[in-house]
Amino acid sequence: MKPFRILLFVLFLSPLLIHSQRRKKKTAEPSIVVQDSMFHGLKWRNIGPFRGGRSVASSGVVGQPMTYYMGTTGGGIWKTVDDGITWKNVSDGFLKTGTVGDIAVSESNPNIVVVGMGEHAARGVMTSMGDGVYKSTDGGKTWQHMGLDRTRHISDVIIHPTDPNIIFIAAQGAQYGPSKDR
Repeated sequence: MKPFRILLFVLFLSPLLIHSQRRKKKTAEPSIVVQDSMFHGLKWRNIGPFRGGRSVASSGVVGQPMTYYMGTTGGGIWKTVDDGITWKNVSDGFLKTGTVGDIAVSESNPNIVVVGMGEHAARGVMTSMGDGVYKSTDGGKTWQHMGLDRTRHISDVIIHPTDPNIIFIAAQGAQYGPSKDR
């Protein structure tokens, strides 16, 4: 008698199970036709950032969630204070070379920014050499060359979290041969 009740129960529920698996028919989405002739009169223009290059390094600023620095290959150092909506080049006129290897902002003093120059990722003939380390103590308004001129490629810059006078630099030196500047 028990198997009969189970069979009766399954037969009673089967139409409900089958009905629940039916798919609803989709209504056709409206189609929008855009003619390419609508764009023929448009003029294209570069809205920046100018002289940007590839982005190879970036750093945020502790306590300033809308402020970032970006280092590029050939384009120098860029800064945004509006979460990337606009960018301003802050290195033109201060740096001898334009290719950044890494960039760091001090956690204890956000006005201190340190940049290691020279692209650190080897890209054959496209890898640009740098000329050492630059430091800003006014949030990127001015830059001072700190040395390590012959290191060529700096891959990492770390500023001590509580003492911004202690800076660690990973300098690669000549990438394809011996170098005393590592």
